[in-house]
Amino acid sequence: METYDFDNPVDRTGANTLKWGKYEGLDILPMWVADMDFQSPPQVIEALRKDVEHGVFGYCLPPPALLEVLCSRIDAKYGWKVDPDWIIWLPGMVPGLNIASRCVGEPADDILTAVPIYPPFLTAPGYSGRNTTRFEMSFNKEENRWMMEPDVLEKAVTQRTKLFLFCNPHNPLGRVFSRDELEVVIDLCERHNLILCSDEIHCELVLEPGKEHIPIAMLSPEIAERTITLMAPSKTFNLPGFGCSFAIISNPELRVSFKKERAGIVPDPAAIGYTAALAAYRDSDEWHRQLLVYLKENADLAHERISRMPGLWTHPIEATYLLWIDARGLGLEMNPCRFFENNGVGLSDGRDFGMPGFLRMNLGCRRELLVKALDRMDKALGR
Repeated sequence: METYDFDNPVDRTGANTLKWGKYEGLDILPMWVADMDFQSPPQVIEALRKDVEHGVFGYCLPPPALLEVLCSRIDAKYGWKVDPDWIIWLPGMVPGLNIASRCVGEPADDILTAVPIYPPFLTAPGYSGRNTTRFEMSFNKEENRWMMEPDVLEKAVTQRTKLFLFCNPHNPLGRVFSRDELEVVIDLCERHNLILCSDEIHCELVLEPGKEHIPIAMLSPEIAERTITLMAPSKTFNLPGFGCSFAIISNPELRVSFKKERAGIVPDPAAIGYTAALAAYRDSDEWHRQLLVYLKENADLAHERISRMPGLWTHPIEATYLLWIDARGLGLEMNPCRFFENNGVGLSDGRDFGMPGFLRMNLGCRRELLVKALDRMDKALGR
């Protein structure tokens, strides 16, 4: 069995990367945007090398082998039998959110989502001429986790609500929603005749033993008929730069509507995106298994360290490599994101997720870098 070295330093400076380029030339550790600093699986790199050596980069179609591997993988992991005809390829999950927002309802209708939430959930409705309605997640101290309160969720639905943008596993809270919690969402959508767009891009990054991801569309034929599921290999195998994602839509009318809004505006993934996806899903399971172990250790370390920092509070995550931090206890006059930038750590600003005073920390890096960032945060708070 091959062993993969996630402690191996990879120099990303000067490479025009979004994550590291933001602070180019500054002594600020980038712990913000959600890509990992690890090299992708060697099986992916080798497959891409063969494509480049072939030297012809024309238009392409999705490889039949990719569809076969993808459907088999979803069945094996979740017991969800997906017809290849249900799959629509996309150049990213964010275009999927925006297409969904356009293909459901009419301008001036309402689109429901939670806060905190990945920022494109909050901007997609406006780009589509719709209104964003929000409900706040709440932290249950007894269960030590963030939750959707059914009554709060219910009150957020209006007569003009047509679509629910849902995120599971949740970014930035790191929740893996249980079957009971998903049943609450299903009940809401069926009673109010809502279409559900479920972002499940982090589905293969479950870290907590005993937790498992459940694609909501597989729970009943009725919810499947009203669900757009978004998935991708990009977060799991560190391939976001290739822009290869997909929607799964079993309802033929909804699928036609989605394709219509996509047509002529949103391109297919590039050929090398398909190549990377196939090698990731087919050949990289051992790399993936070892990655989850490493990320779990990073998550436990960050939770333990930050929980001891005065004025900060966080919680254990069940999935993703993203940690949500409450910095309101610091009592700062300045934005906490700016405070930590001034002290050498670049975090994501909670305002962008709909919750000022919070921060999101990317744990997808070698442990030496994570420890260095935590040390800087500790030092800043000790001044």
